[in-house]
Amino acid sequence: MNLPKLISVDDHVVEPPHVWERWLPARYRDRGPKVERRGIRHIDYVGTASYVEHFDEDSPTKVDCWVYEDLVYTHKRMVAAAGYSKEEMTLTPITYDEMRSGCYDPKARLDDMDISWVEASMCFPTFPRFCGQTFYEGKDKELGMACVKAYNDWMVEEWCGDSGGRIIPLGIIPLWDVDAAAEEVRRNAARGVPAVCFSELPYHLGLPTIHSGYWEPFFQACAETGTVIAMHIGSSSKMPAASPDAPPSVSATLAFGNAMTSLVDFLMSGILVRHPDLELMYAESQIGWIPYALQRVDQVWEDNQAWAQTKHIPEPPSTYYYQSVYGCFINDAHGLGSLDVIGADHVTVETDYPHSDSTWPDTKEIMTKLLHGLSDDEVYRIARGNAIKLLRLPLDR
Repeated sequence: MNLPKLISVDDHVVEPPHVWERWLPARYRDRGPKVERRGIRHIDYVGTASYVEHFDEDSPTKVDCWVYEDLVYTHKRMVAAAGYSKEEMTLTPITYDEMRSGCYDPKARLDDMDISWVEASMCFPTFPRFCGQTFYEGKDKELGMACVKAYNDWMVEEWCGDSGGRIIPLGIIPLWDVDAAAEEVRRNAARGVPAVCFSELPYHLGLPTIHSGYWEPFFQACAETGTVIAMHIGSSSKMPAASPDAPPSVSATLAFGNAMTSLVDFLMSGILVRHPDLELMYAESQIGWIPYALQRVDQVWEDNQAWAQTKHIPEPPSTYYYQSVYGCFINDAHGLGSLDVIGADHVTVETDYPHSDSTWPDTKEIMTKLLHGLSDDEVYRIARGNAIKLLRLPLDR
C-alpha cells in the first residue's frame, strides 16, 4: 500500500508567549494573558481533568505559566510531550525552553509534520482550552472578547500565515454571547477559516443546552458559511470518570464518552434536521463507539415514539449522522474494522501532536499498518480525501 500524505484534523498548538502582547489592541495588553516563569514543587491530578499546582519560588524546578485575571495555567510535559519517551510523558512542570520548538513555532511545526508524513494539520488551542473556556470563565467579558479576536487573528495571520496552506486555521468564539459568536464565525469564514471550536456538552460549562434554541444564530452562521463545528474531548471541561477518586487512567480510557453523549444529543435534537448543511466533527474521541450509538438511537426512535419525544425527527436519527457528522482517530483498529457501519466517507485521521497520545514521529508506520487491507479508495478518503472535502482545502485530491 502506498500511503498518501496525511491530513491531520486534530493536533494542538502551545501558544507562544507573545500571542496576546502582540495581537491584542494596545488598551488591553496590560490586562491580557502573559507568561511568567515560577518556581514549583509538583503538580497533582485531581478529579476529572483538574490539577493542583504547588508553587514554591525557592524550588529549583521552574514552570512557565499563563497568567490571566485569577487564572494561573501551568505547562505540563504530557501536553508538550513531543520528543520525550513514553516514560517521560508525565505531569512534570515544563518551560518553553524544555519543549520541542514544533509545539509553538510554525516553521518548526512544518518540519515535524514532514517527519510524520503529514501534509496539512489543524490545531486546537491549549491555553484558551479546547473551545475557548478560559475567556468564557474570565470576569471581564470585554477583555475576553478582545482576547478571542486576538487569538483568531494570530491563528490566521501568524500560526497559519506562512505555511502555504499546510496549517489549517481553527477559530474560537465568545461562548457567553451567541450573537457575537455568530459574527465571529462570519468574520473568520470570510478570510478562509473552515472550522470553529465548540463544546461537546455546553451544559457542563453552565451554558444553555443545544435544545434550548439559544445557539440557533451560531448554528445558522456555521451552516451558511460552511464552517465545521469541531468538538474536542474535554471541551466540556470535564472527562468521564467512574468516581471523583478514580485514577487518570479511567478518564483516559473513557475519553470517548462525552463525544458519544454529544452525538446522541445532536441526533435527537432536530438541529441537523433544521440545518442540513451543518457539519460536525468529533476530535480525539476515536471512532469504535459510533456503530453502537447509531444502532441505539435508531432503536429508541423506532420503539419508543409514544413517549421518547422523537416526533420532530422525521427519519431514523442515524440518517443525520450520515448527512452531517465526521469522526477522527489516532489509533483505532476496532473502529476501522467497523467501516461498513461508520462509513469510510465519515472518518478522518489525526496525530494529536504534541500530546502524550500522539503517534508522532511514527505516524506513517502506524497508519500504514492500521489501513492495511482497505481498498486504495478507502485509504485515500480516510487519509486525506474526507478532510479535503470537509474543510474545503485547496489541496490536490
